[in-house]
Amino acid sequence: RHAQPLADSDQNFRMRVLGWQPMRPDQERLEAAIERLADAERFAEAETIVARAAPQLQRVLAAALAEGGWFGESHESESLKAATAPDPEQRIAAVRTLLAEEARMAMMVGVAVGWALKEEMSKGEVESPESEGRGPEGER
Repeated sequence: RHAQPLADSDQNFRMRVLGWQPMRPDQERLEAAIERLADAERFAEAETIVARAAPQLQRVLAAALAEGGWFGESHESESLKAATAPDPEQRIAAVRTLLAEEARMAMMVGVAVGWALKEEMSKGEVESPESEGRGPEGER
């Protein structure tokens, strides 16, 4: 299997399930942001924040991957095929390819989750699940 570019259905999935809306940053802003992330100190701060939120984010990521069907029957079939390839060199290559594809897909979905989280956080006031649908005094 070869890595394929994201299809329209992948973007539709991200928009539908994750509430993700593509921001179209200009190339210069994007490159500057990536350069800032290369600063070890800035990245360490982000890593610390994400590590604290990891359990909750892991649930969101797992749900997004499951909803997208990335770890369904086809994944099981490819895993079995890779693990049982008769030639040891083919087996190692197939397992490495499968792991690389899994990592790439998880990373892409993880980035989409992070992007959606940033968008949610930038909306301002945070509502807890308990407060949703309640009036100013907390009544329903």
